[in-house]
Amino acid sequence: MDIQIRKGTIDDLPQVYALVKELAEYERAPQEVTTTLLEMERDGFGENAIFKFFVAENEGGVVGIALYYTAYSTWKGRMLFLEDLVVTEKMRRAGVGKKLFKAVVQEARDTGAKRLKWQVLEWNEPAIAFYKKIGANLDGEWINCNMTDEQIQQYVG
Repeated sequence: MDIQIRKGTIDDLPQVYALVKELAEYERAPQEVTTTLLEMERDGFGENAIFKFFVAENEGGVVGIALYYTAYSTWKGRMLFLEDLVVTEKMRRAGVGKKLFKAVVQEARDTGAKRLKWQVLEWNEPAIAFYKKIGANLDGEWINCNMTDEQIQQYVG
């Protein structure tokens, strides 16, 4: 099966959104997807676009995505953050994820990023094994912190 990797376009977003929902199911959190397709269009292709993505496709359409954005480290400078690397279930273990990851690494090189970061759930053993195999640093020192939309709105300091 021939897999092509290319930069994503606005026309890919319905398939990208479907993969995001598939990922949420896999991560046992389907109710957590509150982003809409219209928001993804605005945030990926609007005047102030904040993310980009690669797609993996075969003759049947998009079978994987790697969605990333530029961030900044006060210690290192420009970095890329890989938000999601998703391969549809039937195409897992066929090298699609590796090809998408390679495209993101190349993007980091091309844009002068000094660091590439991402997260993986502690129970996602196949992904952890892949990241170990490629020699990534799995950092157990840092604790992830976040605030929900509701918490942001209610915060008074």
